[in-house]
Amino acid sequence: MLTRVLLRQARRLLIVLLLGGLLGATLVRLGSGFGVDERELDPRLSPDTRAAIHAEHATENNIVIFYAHYLAGLARGDLGFSRSLNRPISKLLAERLPVSLESLAYGVLGGVALGLGLALLTVWWRVPGADLAPAVLSGLCLAVPAAVLALVFLWIGASGRWAIALIVFPHVYRYSKNVLAAMRQSPHVPAAEARGLSPARVFWAHVFTPAAPQLAAIAGLAVSLAFGASIPIEVICDTPGVGQLAWRAALDRDLPLLVIITMLIALMTLVANSLADLALAAWAPASDAF
Repeated sequence: MLTRVLLRQARRLLIVLLLGGLLGATLVRLGSGFGVDERELDPRLSPDTRAAIHAEHATENNIVIFYAHYLAGLARGDLGFSRSLNRPISKLLAERLPVSLESLAYGVLGGVALGLGLALLTVWWRVPGADLAPAVLSGLCLAVPAAVLALVFLWIGASGRWAIALIVFPHVYRYSKNVLAAMRQSPHVPAAEARGLSPARVFWAHVFTPAAPQLAAIAGLAVSLAFGASIPIEVICDTPGVGQLAWRAALDRDLPLLVIITMLIALMTLVANSLADLALAAWAPASDAF
């Protein structure tokens, strides 16, 4: 079973990466301002220099040809060259990716722990008004933009990685609460309680365990939310991560850099989902035995 899951995940990973990179490149190519270079604003440039600048962009005009050449280089281990930063993309990612991975780890784990923990507490502790405080907190976190949260954390001197956790938390809480509450209302739960099983065993075996496959979908959602939130947070907090790099690449219409960042985001999201699926596939026999 694990082998089939691995093959299926690998196939899906490859297809989504290729399509995601092509879609990202197409959106940048069709965006306004593509092909405009700030260097052309210099009135001192000679016609030959301007022609050389236009020649640099010529290879990116046809998106299909550009993407085919880029994939060929990627197959050789060449991630491309950032024209805006004048550095190889591999070196840029080597410097910035560890910083972003650390921030994402704090943001994802913190957001999932807080959201899932409050959802479990709310569904377990069936007291009127028990979900009021978590609902208000999640609503506030949803209403406040990521950039404003980053400014608040910057003002109090805290790390922006916790602002990422507050962006992830409300989505995890609301989704988990709905899934667990729906499972709690299933007909087999009162039947298990009527048999005299302990509340803890009823909740674990008949509420949480059946809901685990749906809760596992939180992994990919949390990673994509955290990466999206990391862009304004890293820019405002001046964190030298991939989010800040994506912002600069978007401003400069740096096509090779934006393509690899798009593929990186898709890869991280799919890997998180795949790990969750593998864990569930390994856990399924144990839960059946239980």
